[in-house]
Amino acid sequence: MSDIWRFDGRILGVGTASGTRVVVGMWDRSPFGAFADAMVEDSAGRRLLLAPRHVADFVATTYGFDDVVETPVRVGHDGGTPADGGTPAPGGWLTAEAGPLRLRAAVGHRTALGRLLRLVPRRLATAPSFTVLTDPVARLVLDGVRTRGSAGNGRLETYGATDVHTVTQVHASWEGEELGALADVDPPVRFGFGSTPRAPVLTSVTTTVRG
Repeated sequence: MSDIWRFDGRILGVGTASGTRVVVGMWDRSPFGAFADAMVEDSAGRRLLLAPRHVADFVATTYGFDDVVETPVRVGHDGGTPADGGTPAPGGWLTAEAGPLRLRAAVGHRTALGRLLRLVPRRLATAPSFTVLTDPVARLVLDGVRTRGSAGNGRLETYGATDVHTVTQVHASWEGEELGALADVDPPVRFGFGSTPRAPVLTSVTTTVRG
């Protein structure tokens, strides 16, 4: 396989009232084809990866986990009113099912940062070299967020964000137990060199790992 791996998709990062934080990656284009994975850190700090078998090893060697579960991860996007009669979300509802995890998140409006990112030409925004400029800014204004760092085994990973939307509601459960209402991603998750933003958001992003 090439020593450059590029992933185009979206990352959902949410916290819950129980203290469990969930990060769901939805990758439309990657060296492994389209896939989704979920990273979960509970209130005790236990980190768990839920991922399909064909990508689990790569993800597990790129980030840090206490346990890895190889399982199908199914994601969907429903633009309609939720079945429970809740308020329709401007950006629709994202769903994820992965092993013991069930999640449904309402996507809200584009954030001010999202509007700013959309002004940057995509080719520039997703270029790994551009993170030399964006990383210091992210460290300054977004708690826990980094745009470049180690991917393990001597590799460099970069994040090029192109859009951001708020997340306004979440319904999540683990092994059938409700995880509670939407909360900040606090403390930051510890899967890799950086966390998702503290405020729950859906970020469109290109991730590049270079060997």
